[in-house]
Amino acid sequence: MLNRSQQPELQAIHKIDFVKPQQFDITSTVKLYFMKEVANDTARFDLYFDAGTVKGEKGIPSFVNSLLLSGTQDKSSTLIHEQIDALGGFMESGISFESAVTSMFCLRENVLPLMHILTDAIQNVAFFEREIDELVQDKKQGYLMNLEKVSFLAQRGFQQRLFHTSENYSKVANLDYYENISSSKLKSFYRENYLEGLFKVVVVGNLEQDAIDEIIDTIGKWSKPTSREFESNIKNLPGNTHIEKEGAVQTAIRLGKILFNKTHEDYNDFVVLNTVLGDYFGSRLMSNIREDKGYTYGIGSMLSEYNKFGYFMIATEVATEFKDATLKEIKFEIEKLQTELISEEEMDLVKNYLLGQLLKSADGPYSMMDLYTSAQIHGFDFEFYNKCIEDLHKITPERIKELAVKYLNWEDMTIVTAG
Repeated sequence: MLNRSQQPELQAIHKIDFVKPQQFDITSTVKLYFMKEVANDTARFDLYFDAGTVKGEKGIPSFVNSLLLSGTQDKSSTLIHEQIDALGGFMESGISFESAVTSMFCLRENVLPLMHILTDAIQNVAFFEREIDELVQDKKQGYLMNLEKVSFLAQRGFQQRLFHTSENYSKVANLDYYENISSSKLKSFYRENYLEGLFKVVVVGNLEQDAIDEIIDTIGKWSKPTSREFESNIKNLPGNTHIEKEGAVQTAIRLGKILFNKTHEDYNDFVVLNTVLGDYFGSRLMSNIREDKGYTYGIGSMLSEYNKFGYFMIATEVATEFKDATLKEIKFEIEKLQTELISEEEMDLVKNYLLGQLLKSADGPYSMMDLYTSAQIHGFDFEFYNKCIEDLHKITPERIKELAVKYLNWEDMTIVTAG
């Protein structure tokens, strides 16, 4: 009988037994990744297009992504959405710097009907002037409202300075985004980056091979004919910049620098350093600036990744009078990591937290597929995560200090405040 008065013995995690997805070649460069091991009747498919914001003229990629289901010559936008709803489908569409993704969640029995509805809507989107005008007005209004938010202003300014040497990555929305939208520009981007821009397909669900074949036959015509290309030599502009926002009671802070992605030899260990500093609720930044000083409701650090590089960022919003004090405490915590070894107790806490997060991220076929595609972007498979576990067990306080000295030099940071 289980003795509930005794704490169960902790089991060290050294390896996760992942279920690797099947891979199908749509073309020599475009792949479909398929995870069949789903215990219920749900399914999901994702279409990845080379249609990120770095690809097109100001504003055009975002507008095209928003108009994909805006209607064809034969179907209105309302009818398309009614057909999707009638089959229990739920669609999400998103855009980032380097790609645009359209995802459909549904029951497996409706995957193919929904695939045909979606592909017909995208293949034959009409770009009606009425739909374009309405979207322009909606986005313009949203932009004007965002200009009143210090978080938006700080992030916008940070992006311009973080990607200082890249015109494509540093471009931000301005009013001219909304004055120069035309159907001809939208259609040109759409033809090049959607009808010839599909670079990856992901399918999760207990489907048979003939369903996968039909999906490939249906969307294969959109395959990108060449490999994708990305910028790599991007440098941030160090220094402190303040964006004045009259009447603001809070100040937003964004601080960081260009770094690396999963392909770098120091990535796994830097993830541990980043977690110690600011990437969980018990982090140094949260304990000091939220719990001890009470300057903010929340502060965090992150390592964001792109195809050829990554960046490190600290973000928070504080009462205006605490701006300088908060920056002082952030610098203090960084310098403390550079000069003092963290305790074994704190190290063990962070290691266990990261192991728990990885196990949680691998729980179930959908999460497991997301982990796989995150590694696949950089040429890895699931063994990348088992290497993470191996490195996590080996890292030492001395290594944390070494990385803090190597990568967190205050003079290299881009610092933007708005308030």
